[in-house]
Amino acid sequence: MQREEWGPIVSASHLSVGAMPSMSELEFALTVTGNAFQRWTVRCMAAAGYPSLTHLDVLLLHATNHRGREKTQADLCTMFNIEDTHLATYSIKKLAGMGLVRTGRRGKEKTVWVTEAGARACERYRELREGLLISSIKTLGLDEEALSRLAALMRAVSGQYDQAARGAVSL
Repeated sequence: MQREEWGPIVSASHLSVGAMPSMSELEFALTVTGNAFQRWTVRCMAAAGYPSLTHLDVLLLHATNHRGREKTQADLCTMFNIEDTHLATYSIKKLAGMGLVRTGRRGKEKTVWVTEAGARACERYRELREGLLISSIKTLGLDEEALSRLAALMRAVSGQYDQAARGAVSL
């Protein structure tokens, strides 16, 4: 069976008709990739010894550990495009309760920084990621520059979704 016979791989064929059917392919790929990535982060962190962390908890822990600098909650939300800040607040409280981050204040802003235990958890995650994921992906022979360009393209497309979402709110 040729690709032309079954059409693009999409989750909603009614969205693949029109001016840009490839966007439906991208959206389906983003959906399944996003779900796989979330499952991976949770399971990798569980293997690292922290089975109760959610995907957002894992992202915020790694971002807090990033470059070993204090972060503000607002910066973390901006970094991940988190609109519902209460979700980040809950995750940060959870991470603090587990001793993985410490919180404070800089004026009115909530600040977060990683603890030694949090940095060790991130390092264990990194070791597992290298052994389980990166070593496997390396066997695919992917062009790392092409992957980097793809990541940049995905960030650019995310801005288009944000702009369209603002337009949809005004309707």
